[in-house]
Amino acid sequence: MPAPTPRTAPTDPAAPARRPNVLVFFTDQQRWDTTGLHGNPLGLTPHLDRLAADGVCVDRSFTCQPVCAPSRASLQTGRYPTATGVHRNGLSLPRSAPTLARAFRDAGWATGYIGKWHLAGDQTHGPVPEEDRAGYEHWLAANLLEFTSDAYETTLYDGDGAPHTFGGYRADALGDAALDFLTGDGRGAADRPFFLFLSFLEPHHQNSRDDYPAPEGYGARYADPWVPSDLAALGGGNWAEHLPGYYGMVRRLDEVLGRITAALAERGELDDTVVLFTSDHGCHFKTRNDEYKRSVHDASLRVPTVLRGPGLRGGTRLPELVSHVDLPPTLLDAAGVPVPDTMQGRSLLPLLRGADPAWPSEVLVQVSESEVGRALRTDRWKYGVTAPEGDAWHDVRAEAYRETYLYDLAADPDELVNLVGDPALATVRDGLRARLLARIVASGEPLPVITAAAPAG
Repeated sequence: MPAPTPRTAPTDPAAPARRPNVLVFFTDQQRWDTTGLHGNPLGLTPHLDRLAADGVCVDRSFTCQPVCAPSRASLQTGRYPTATGVHRNGLSLPRSAPTLARAFRDAGWATGYIGKWHLAGDQTHGPVPEEDRAGYEHWLAANLLEFTSDAYETTLYDGDGAPHTFGGYRADALGDAALDFLTGDGRGAADRPFFLFLSFLEPHHQNSRDDYPAPEGYGARYADPWVPSDLAALGGGNWAEHLPGYYGMVRRLDEVLGRITAALAERGELDDTVVLFTSDHGCHFKTRNDEYKRSVHDASLRVPTVLRGPGLRGGTRLPELVSHVDLPPTLLDAAGVPVPDTMQGRSLLPLLRGADPAWPSEVLVQVSESEVGRALRTDRWKYGVTAPEGDAWHDVRAEAYRETYLYDLAADPDELVNLVGDPALATVRDGLRARLLARIVASGEPLPVITAAAPAG
């Protein structure tokens, strides 16, 4: 598709005349470059590309923690993982946490959640207790959908804890459930706007067999896939085996998106609905460590993000760096709902209107499970630190870090050459170190010590 025009002021920046619906279409482990918006030539995302052509494409959108539960906690709260108490998988979102669902519900929206939750601890089967649902009213979900489903077998639990088993492809089953919510009585009174969070497992691998199960016949479509440059340059990993299935999963997700937006359009509701498409993190196909994410590299951090709706129109391409913590306040702001002071991100709407000259020029990233780390991603640099003695599973943070990563993204966008020990870049590291320390403190953590990297011999 033709690229949307560069950023201009949206065509309808005023507050919405009526309370809009809000739909979050949330995928799992989807790289930004699976989309036509970001140069993928395979035509995997025509519906998303068209949504962006009439909305806002956040060109450089990053998770603030490249693993499922922490990033999901941030999207429910607008807070960094360490501030939510969910710094790694297997932890529960605190039951009293201020959340998107509570903010929308209290403002009069009918709230619904469908799909993968992953914020009720390490529970793999059974219903999520009501007190662990973050304030959502309509509920059809599983805490760990990867363990209650397979490609063609899906079990979700309703608000009463009863299991519902679906046939057909898993992404289609969730899409059907969303359509039932949109056209049925799950959203409550007809005059209530809805906030629906639709959370897929695709294109995440199927944990039970480390596979990417596309719909029947879809993997074969991409048997000779286009290969992102970082994967091709790094070699190794298992992308050669799994890219066809991964791409097939992305294509089917886009078809589900098309069905849902078409249904909203048919009901005359699409233009009165704020739509957010994003993912929890990316995927490096075991080229950076022994699994798929949990690294400071853009393959793990960068995700596709598109918004469309009142105040979010015009084919805008937003060039600033945006974090997951910025998306919840954006949704509330676009709907005319006050943004809670607890949220650490900031709405994109003032930026889109040209009224936020102080937008940060970097994003902060926290890393757990693979290492206790923190990173800064700027226009040009990727700077990362780790705690050599840290316990990556149990330690929320560290008192001391060591410089571990430095990539010049202008010269090395695939992050192939680590320059952290280059003596010629000592001044660059000094500046990045100061910026990272400031962002760590601003996120609510104590000020740590960062030890400079030893010069490369």
